[in-house]
Amino acid sequence: MGSARAERRNARRLSAPAYRVVVTDVDGTLTDRSRRLDPNAVRAVRALEDRGVPVVLATGNVLPIALALHRSLGLTGPIVAENGGLAWWKDGDGRDRVRRLADRRVALAAYRDLVRAGLPARRLFTDRWRESEVAIEPTVSVAAIRRVLGPRPLTVESTGFAIHLMERGAGKTSALAHVLRPLGRSLADAVVLGDGDNDVGMLRAAGFGVSFSSGSRRARAAADYVTRAAYAGGFVEGLKASGVLS
Repeated sequence: MGSARAERRNARRLSAPAYRVVVTDVDGTLTDRSRRLDPNAVRAVRALEDRGVPVVLATGNVLPIALALHRSLGLTGPIVAENGGLAWWKDGDGRDRVRRLADRRVALAAYRDLVRAGLPARRLFTDRWRESEVAIEPTVSVAAIRRVLGPRPLTVESTGFAIHLMERGAGKTSALAHVLRPLGRSLADAVVLGDGDNDVGMLRAAGFGVSFSSGSRRARAAADYVTRAAYAGGFVEGLKASGVLS
C-alpha cells in the first residue's frame, strides 16, 4: 500500500502543473487535537495567499464559524460549509453569495426517526445555525445509525468530531466543483488536505491529496501522501510534500 501510494505521488508531482489552489478541512487539519488553531498552519495559509494561491475551507462547520475563520486568516478562496451542504463565495462585484446544495428536510426526517427508534442521538449545539443538514454528537456509531435508517436518499458521514446526516448526492466533493468552477479551477488543480471519512471523495479527486497520521483509515488510504506528524503538525509537512509550499 505504501509503495503504491508513493509511486502515485511521484507520478503526479512529475506530470502535474503547479497546483493553483489549496483546499483544506479545518478541525484536525488546521487545528490540534483539541481543535485549537495551530500558529504554524496559520502562517502557512497566509504565506500561500501572499503568493497568490487561494485557500479554500471545506469544513463540516457551520458557515458563521467558517466565515469568521476565513476573515481572520485573510483567505480569498470560497467556502464549503456544513460538510458540503452550503457554498459561499464573492461574486464579481464583491457581494456575498450563498447557495444551499442539500435539502435539510431529508436530514431532519432521518434524525426524528433515530430518536423514535430510541437511538441516543444528540444534535450539536451549532445545529441551530445549520441550513442543509443535521450534525449529531459522535456518541453513537455510524453503523448503528445506518442500521436504523435503512435505505433512503441520505448520506451518513463521520468527521471524527461529529456525524453528519445529509441528502444523498451532496457533499464536499460536489460542492467544491461548484465553487471552483467560477475560478477556472477544479480539484485536479488542487492540493487537498483532510482527515475524516467525509474527506475521502475530495482526497481522491485532488491533484495531490494529503491526509494525516491522525486521519481516519479511509482518509489515509485515499490520500497521495500521509504525514508523519498528527493533526495540524502535519499541515505544513503536507503542503511541502506537494510542492505548493517551499
